Amino acid sequence: MKGTPVSSNDRNLKVHTLGPTGTNCEAAAHHYLQQRNYKQGGVVLYDTLESAVDGVMADPHDSVLLGCVVYPKLNEIVFRNLKSMSLHECFMMPTHHMVLAGRDRIPVRKVLSHPAPVGLIEDRGYDIRLVTSNAAAAVECAAGGADACITTDVAAEANDLKLIEDFGPVHMGFSIHVPHGTTL
Repeated sequence: MKGTPVSSNDRNLKVHTLGPTGTNCEAAAHHYLQQRNYKQGGVVLYDTLESAVDGVMADPHDSVLLGCVVYPKLNEIVFRNLKSMSLHECFMMPTHHMVLAGRDRIPVRKVLSHPAPVGLIEDRGYDIRLVTSNAAAAVECAAGGADACITTDVAAEANDLKLIEDFGPVHMGFSIHVPHGTTL
């Protein structure tokens, strides 16, 4: 109920999700812990959500998986793991600003992007290369892997990339998957 204070939860819950730091999944994981008042919780980041599943199952009593509803293979994660975990809940929140950012090269020819937001630029004639996350796109772009990338404003700033275009935040759904036998 709105206005009802949330009681403190001293459980050490780990939210396993997509990294590296600067992803929308990382922001959603911190939001999830804060909204549920987990004082001892933490966020564990992985290169892919598929790898995060293994992390959850290694410590199933104190772990959950957080996914993004637009993650390209979320359906496979759900159905391949039905015997060990289930979808527990979903919530909505705005993402970081999604941006096209790059190094000093102009014109932009090669762009890195996670498969989910590639639709923001796929009709522009860029040579698009897919990577594992929005934040990974920023890291690789900054290292010289492309002229630009689709990433979050947080990851762009952390990697000293220049803003080319700001698409704004996206109202996004995030899913929480819980190992069987775990109660939240």
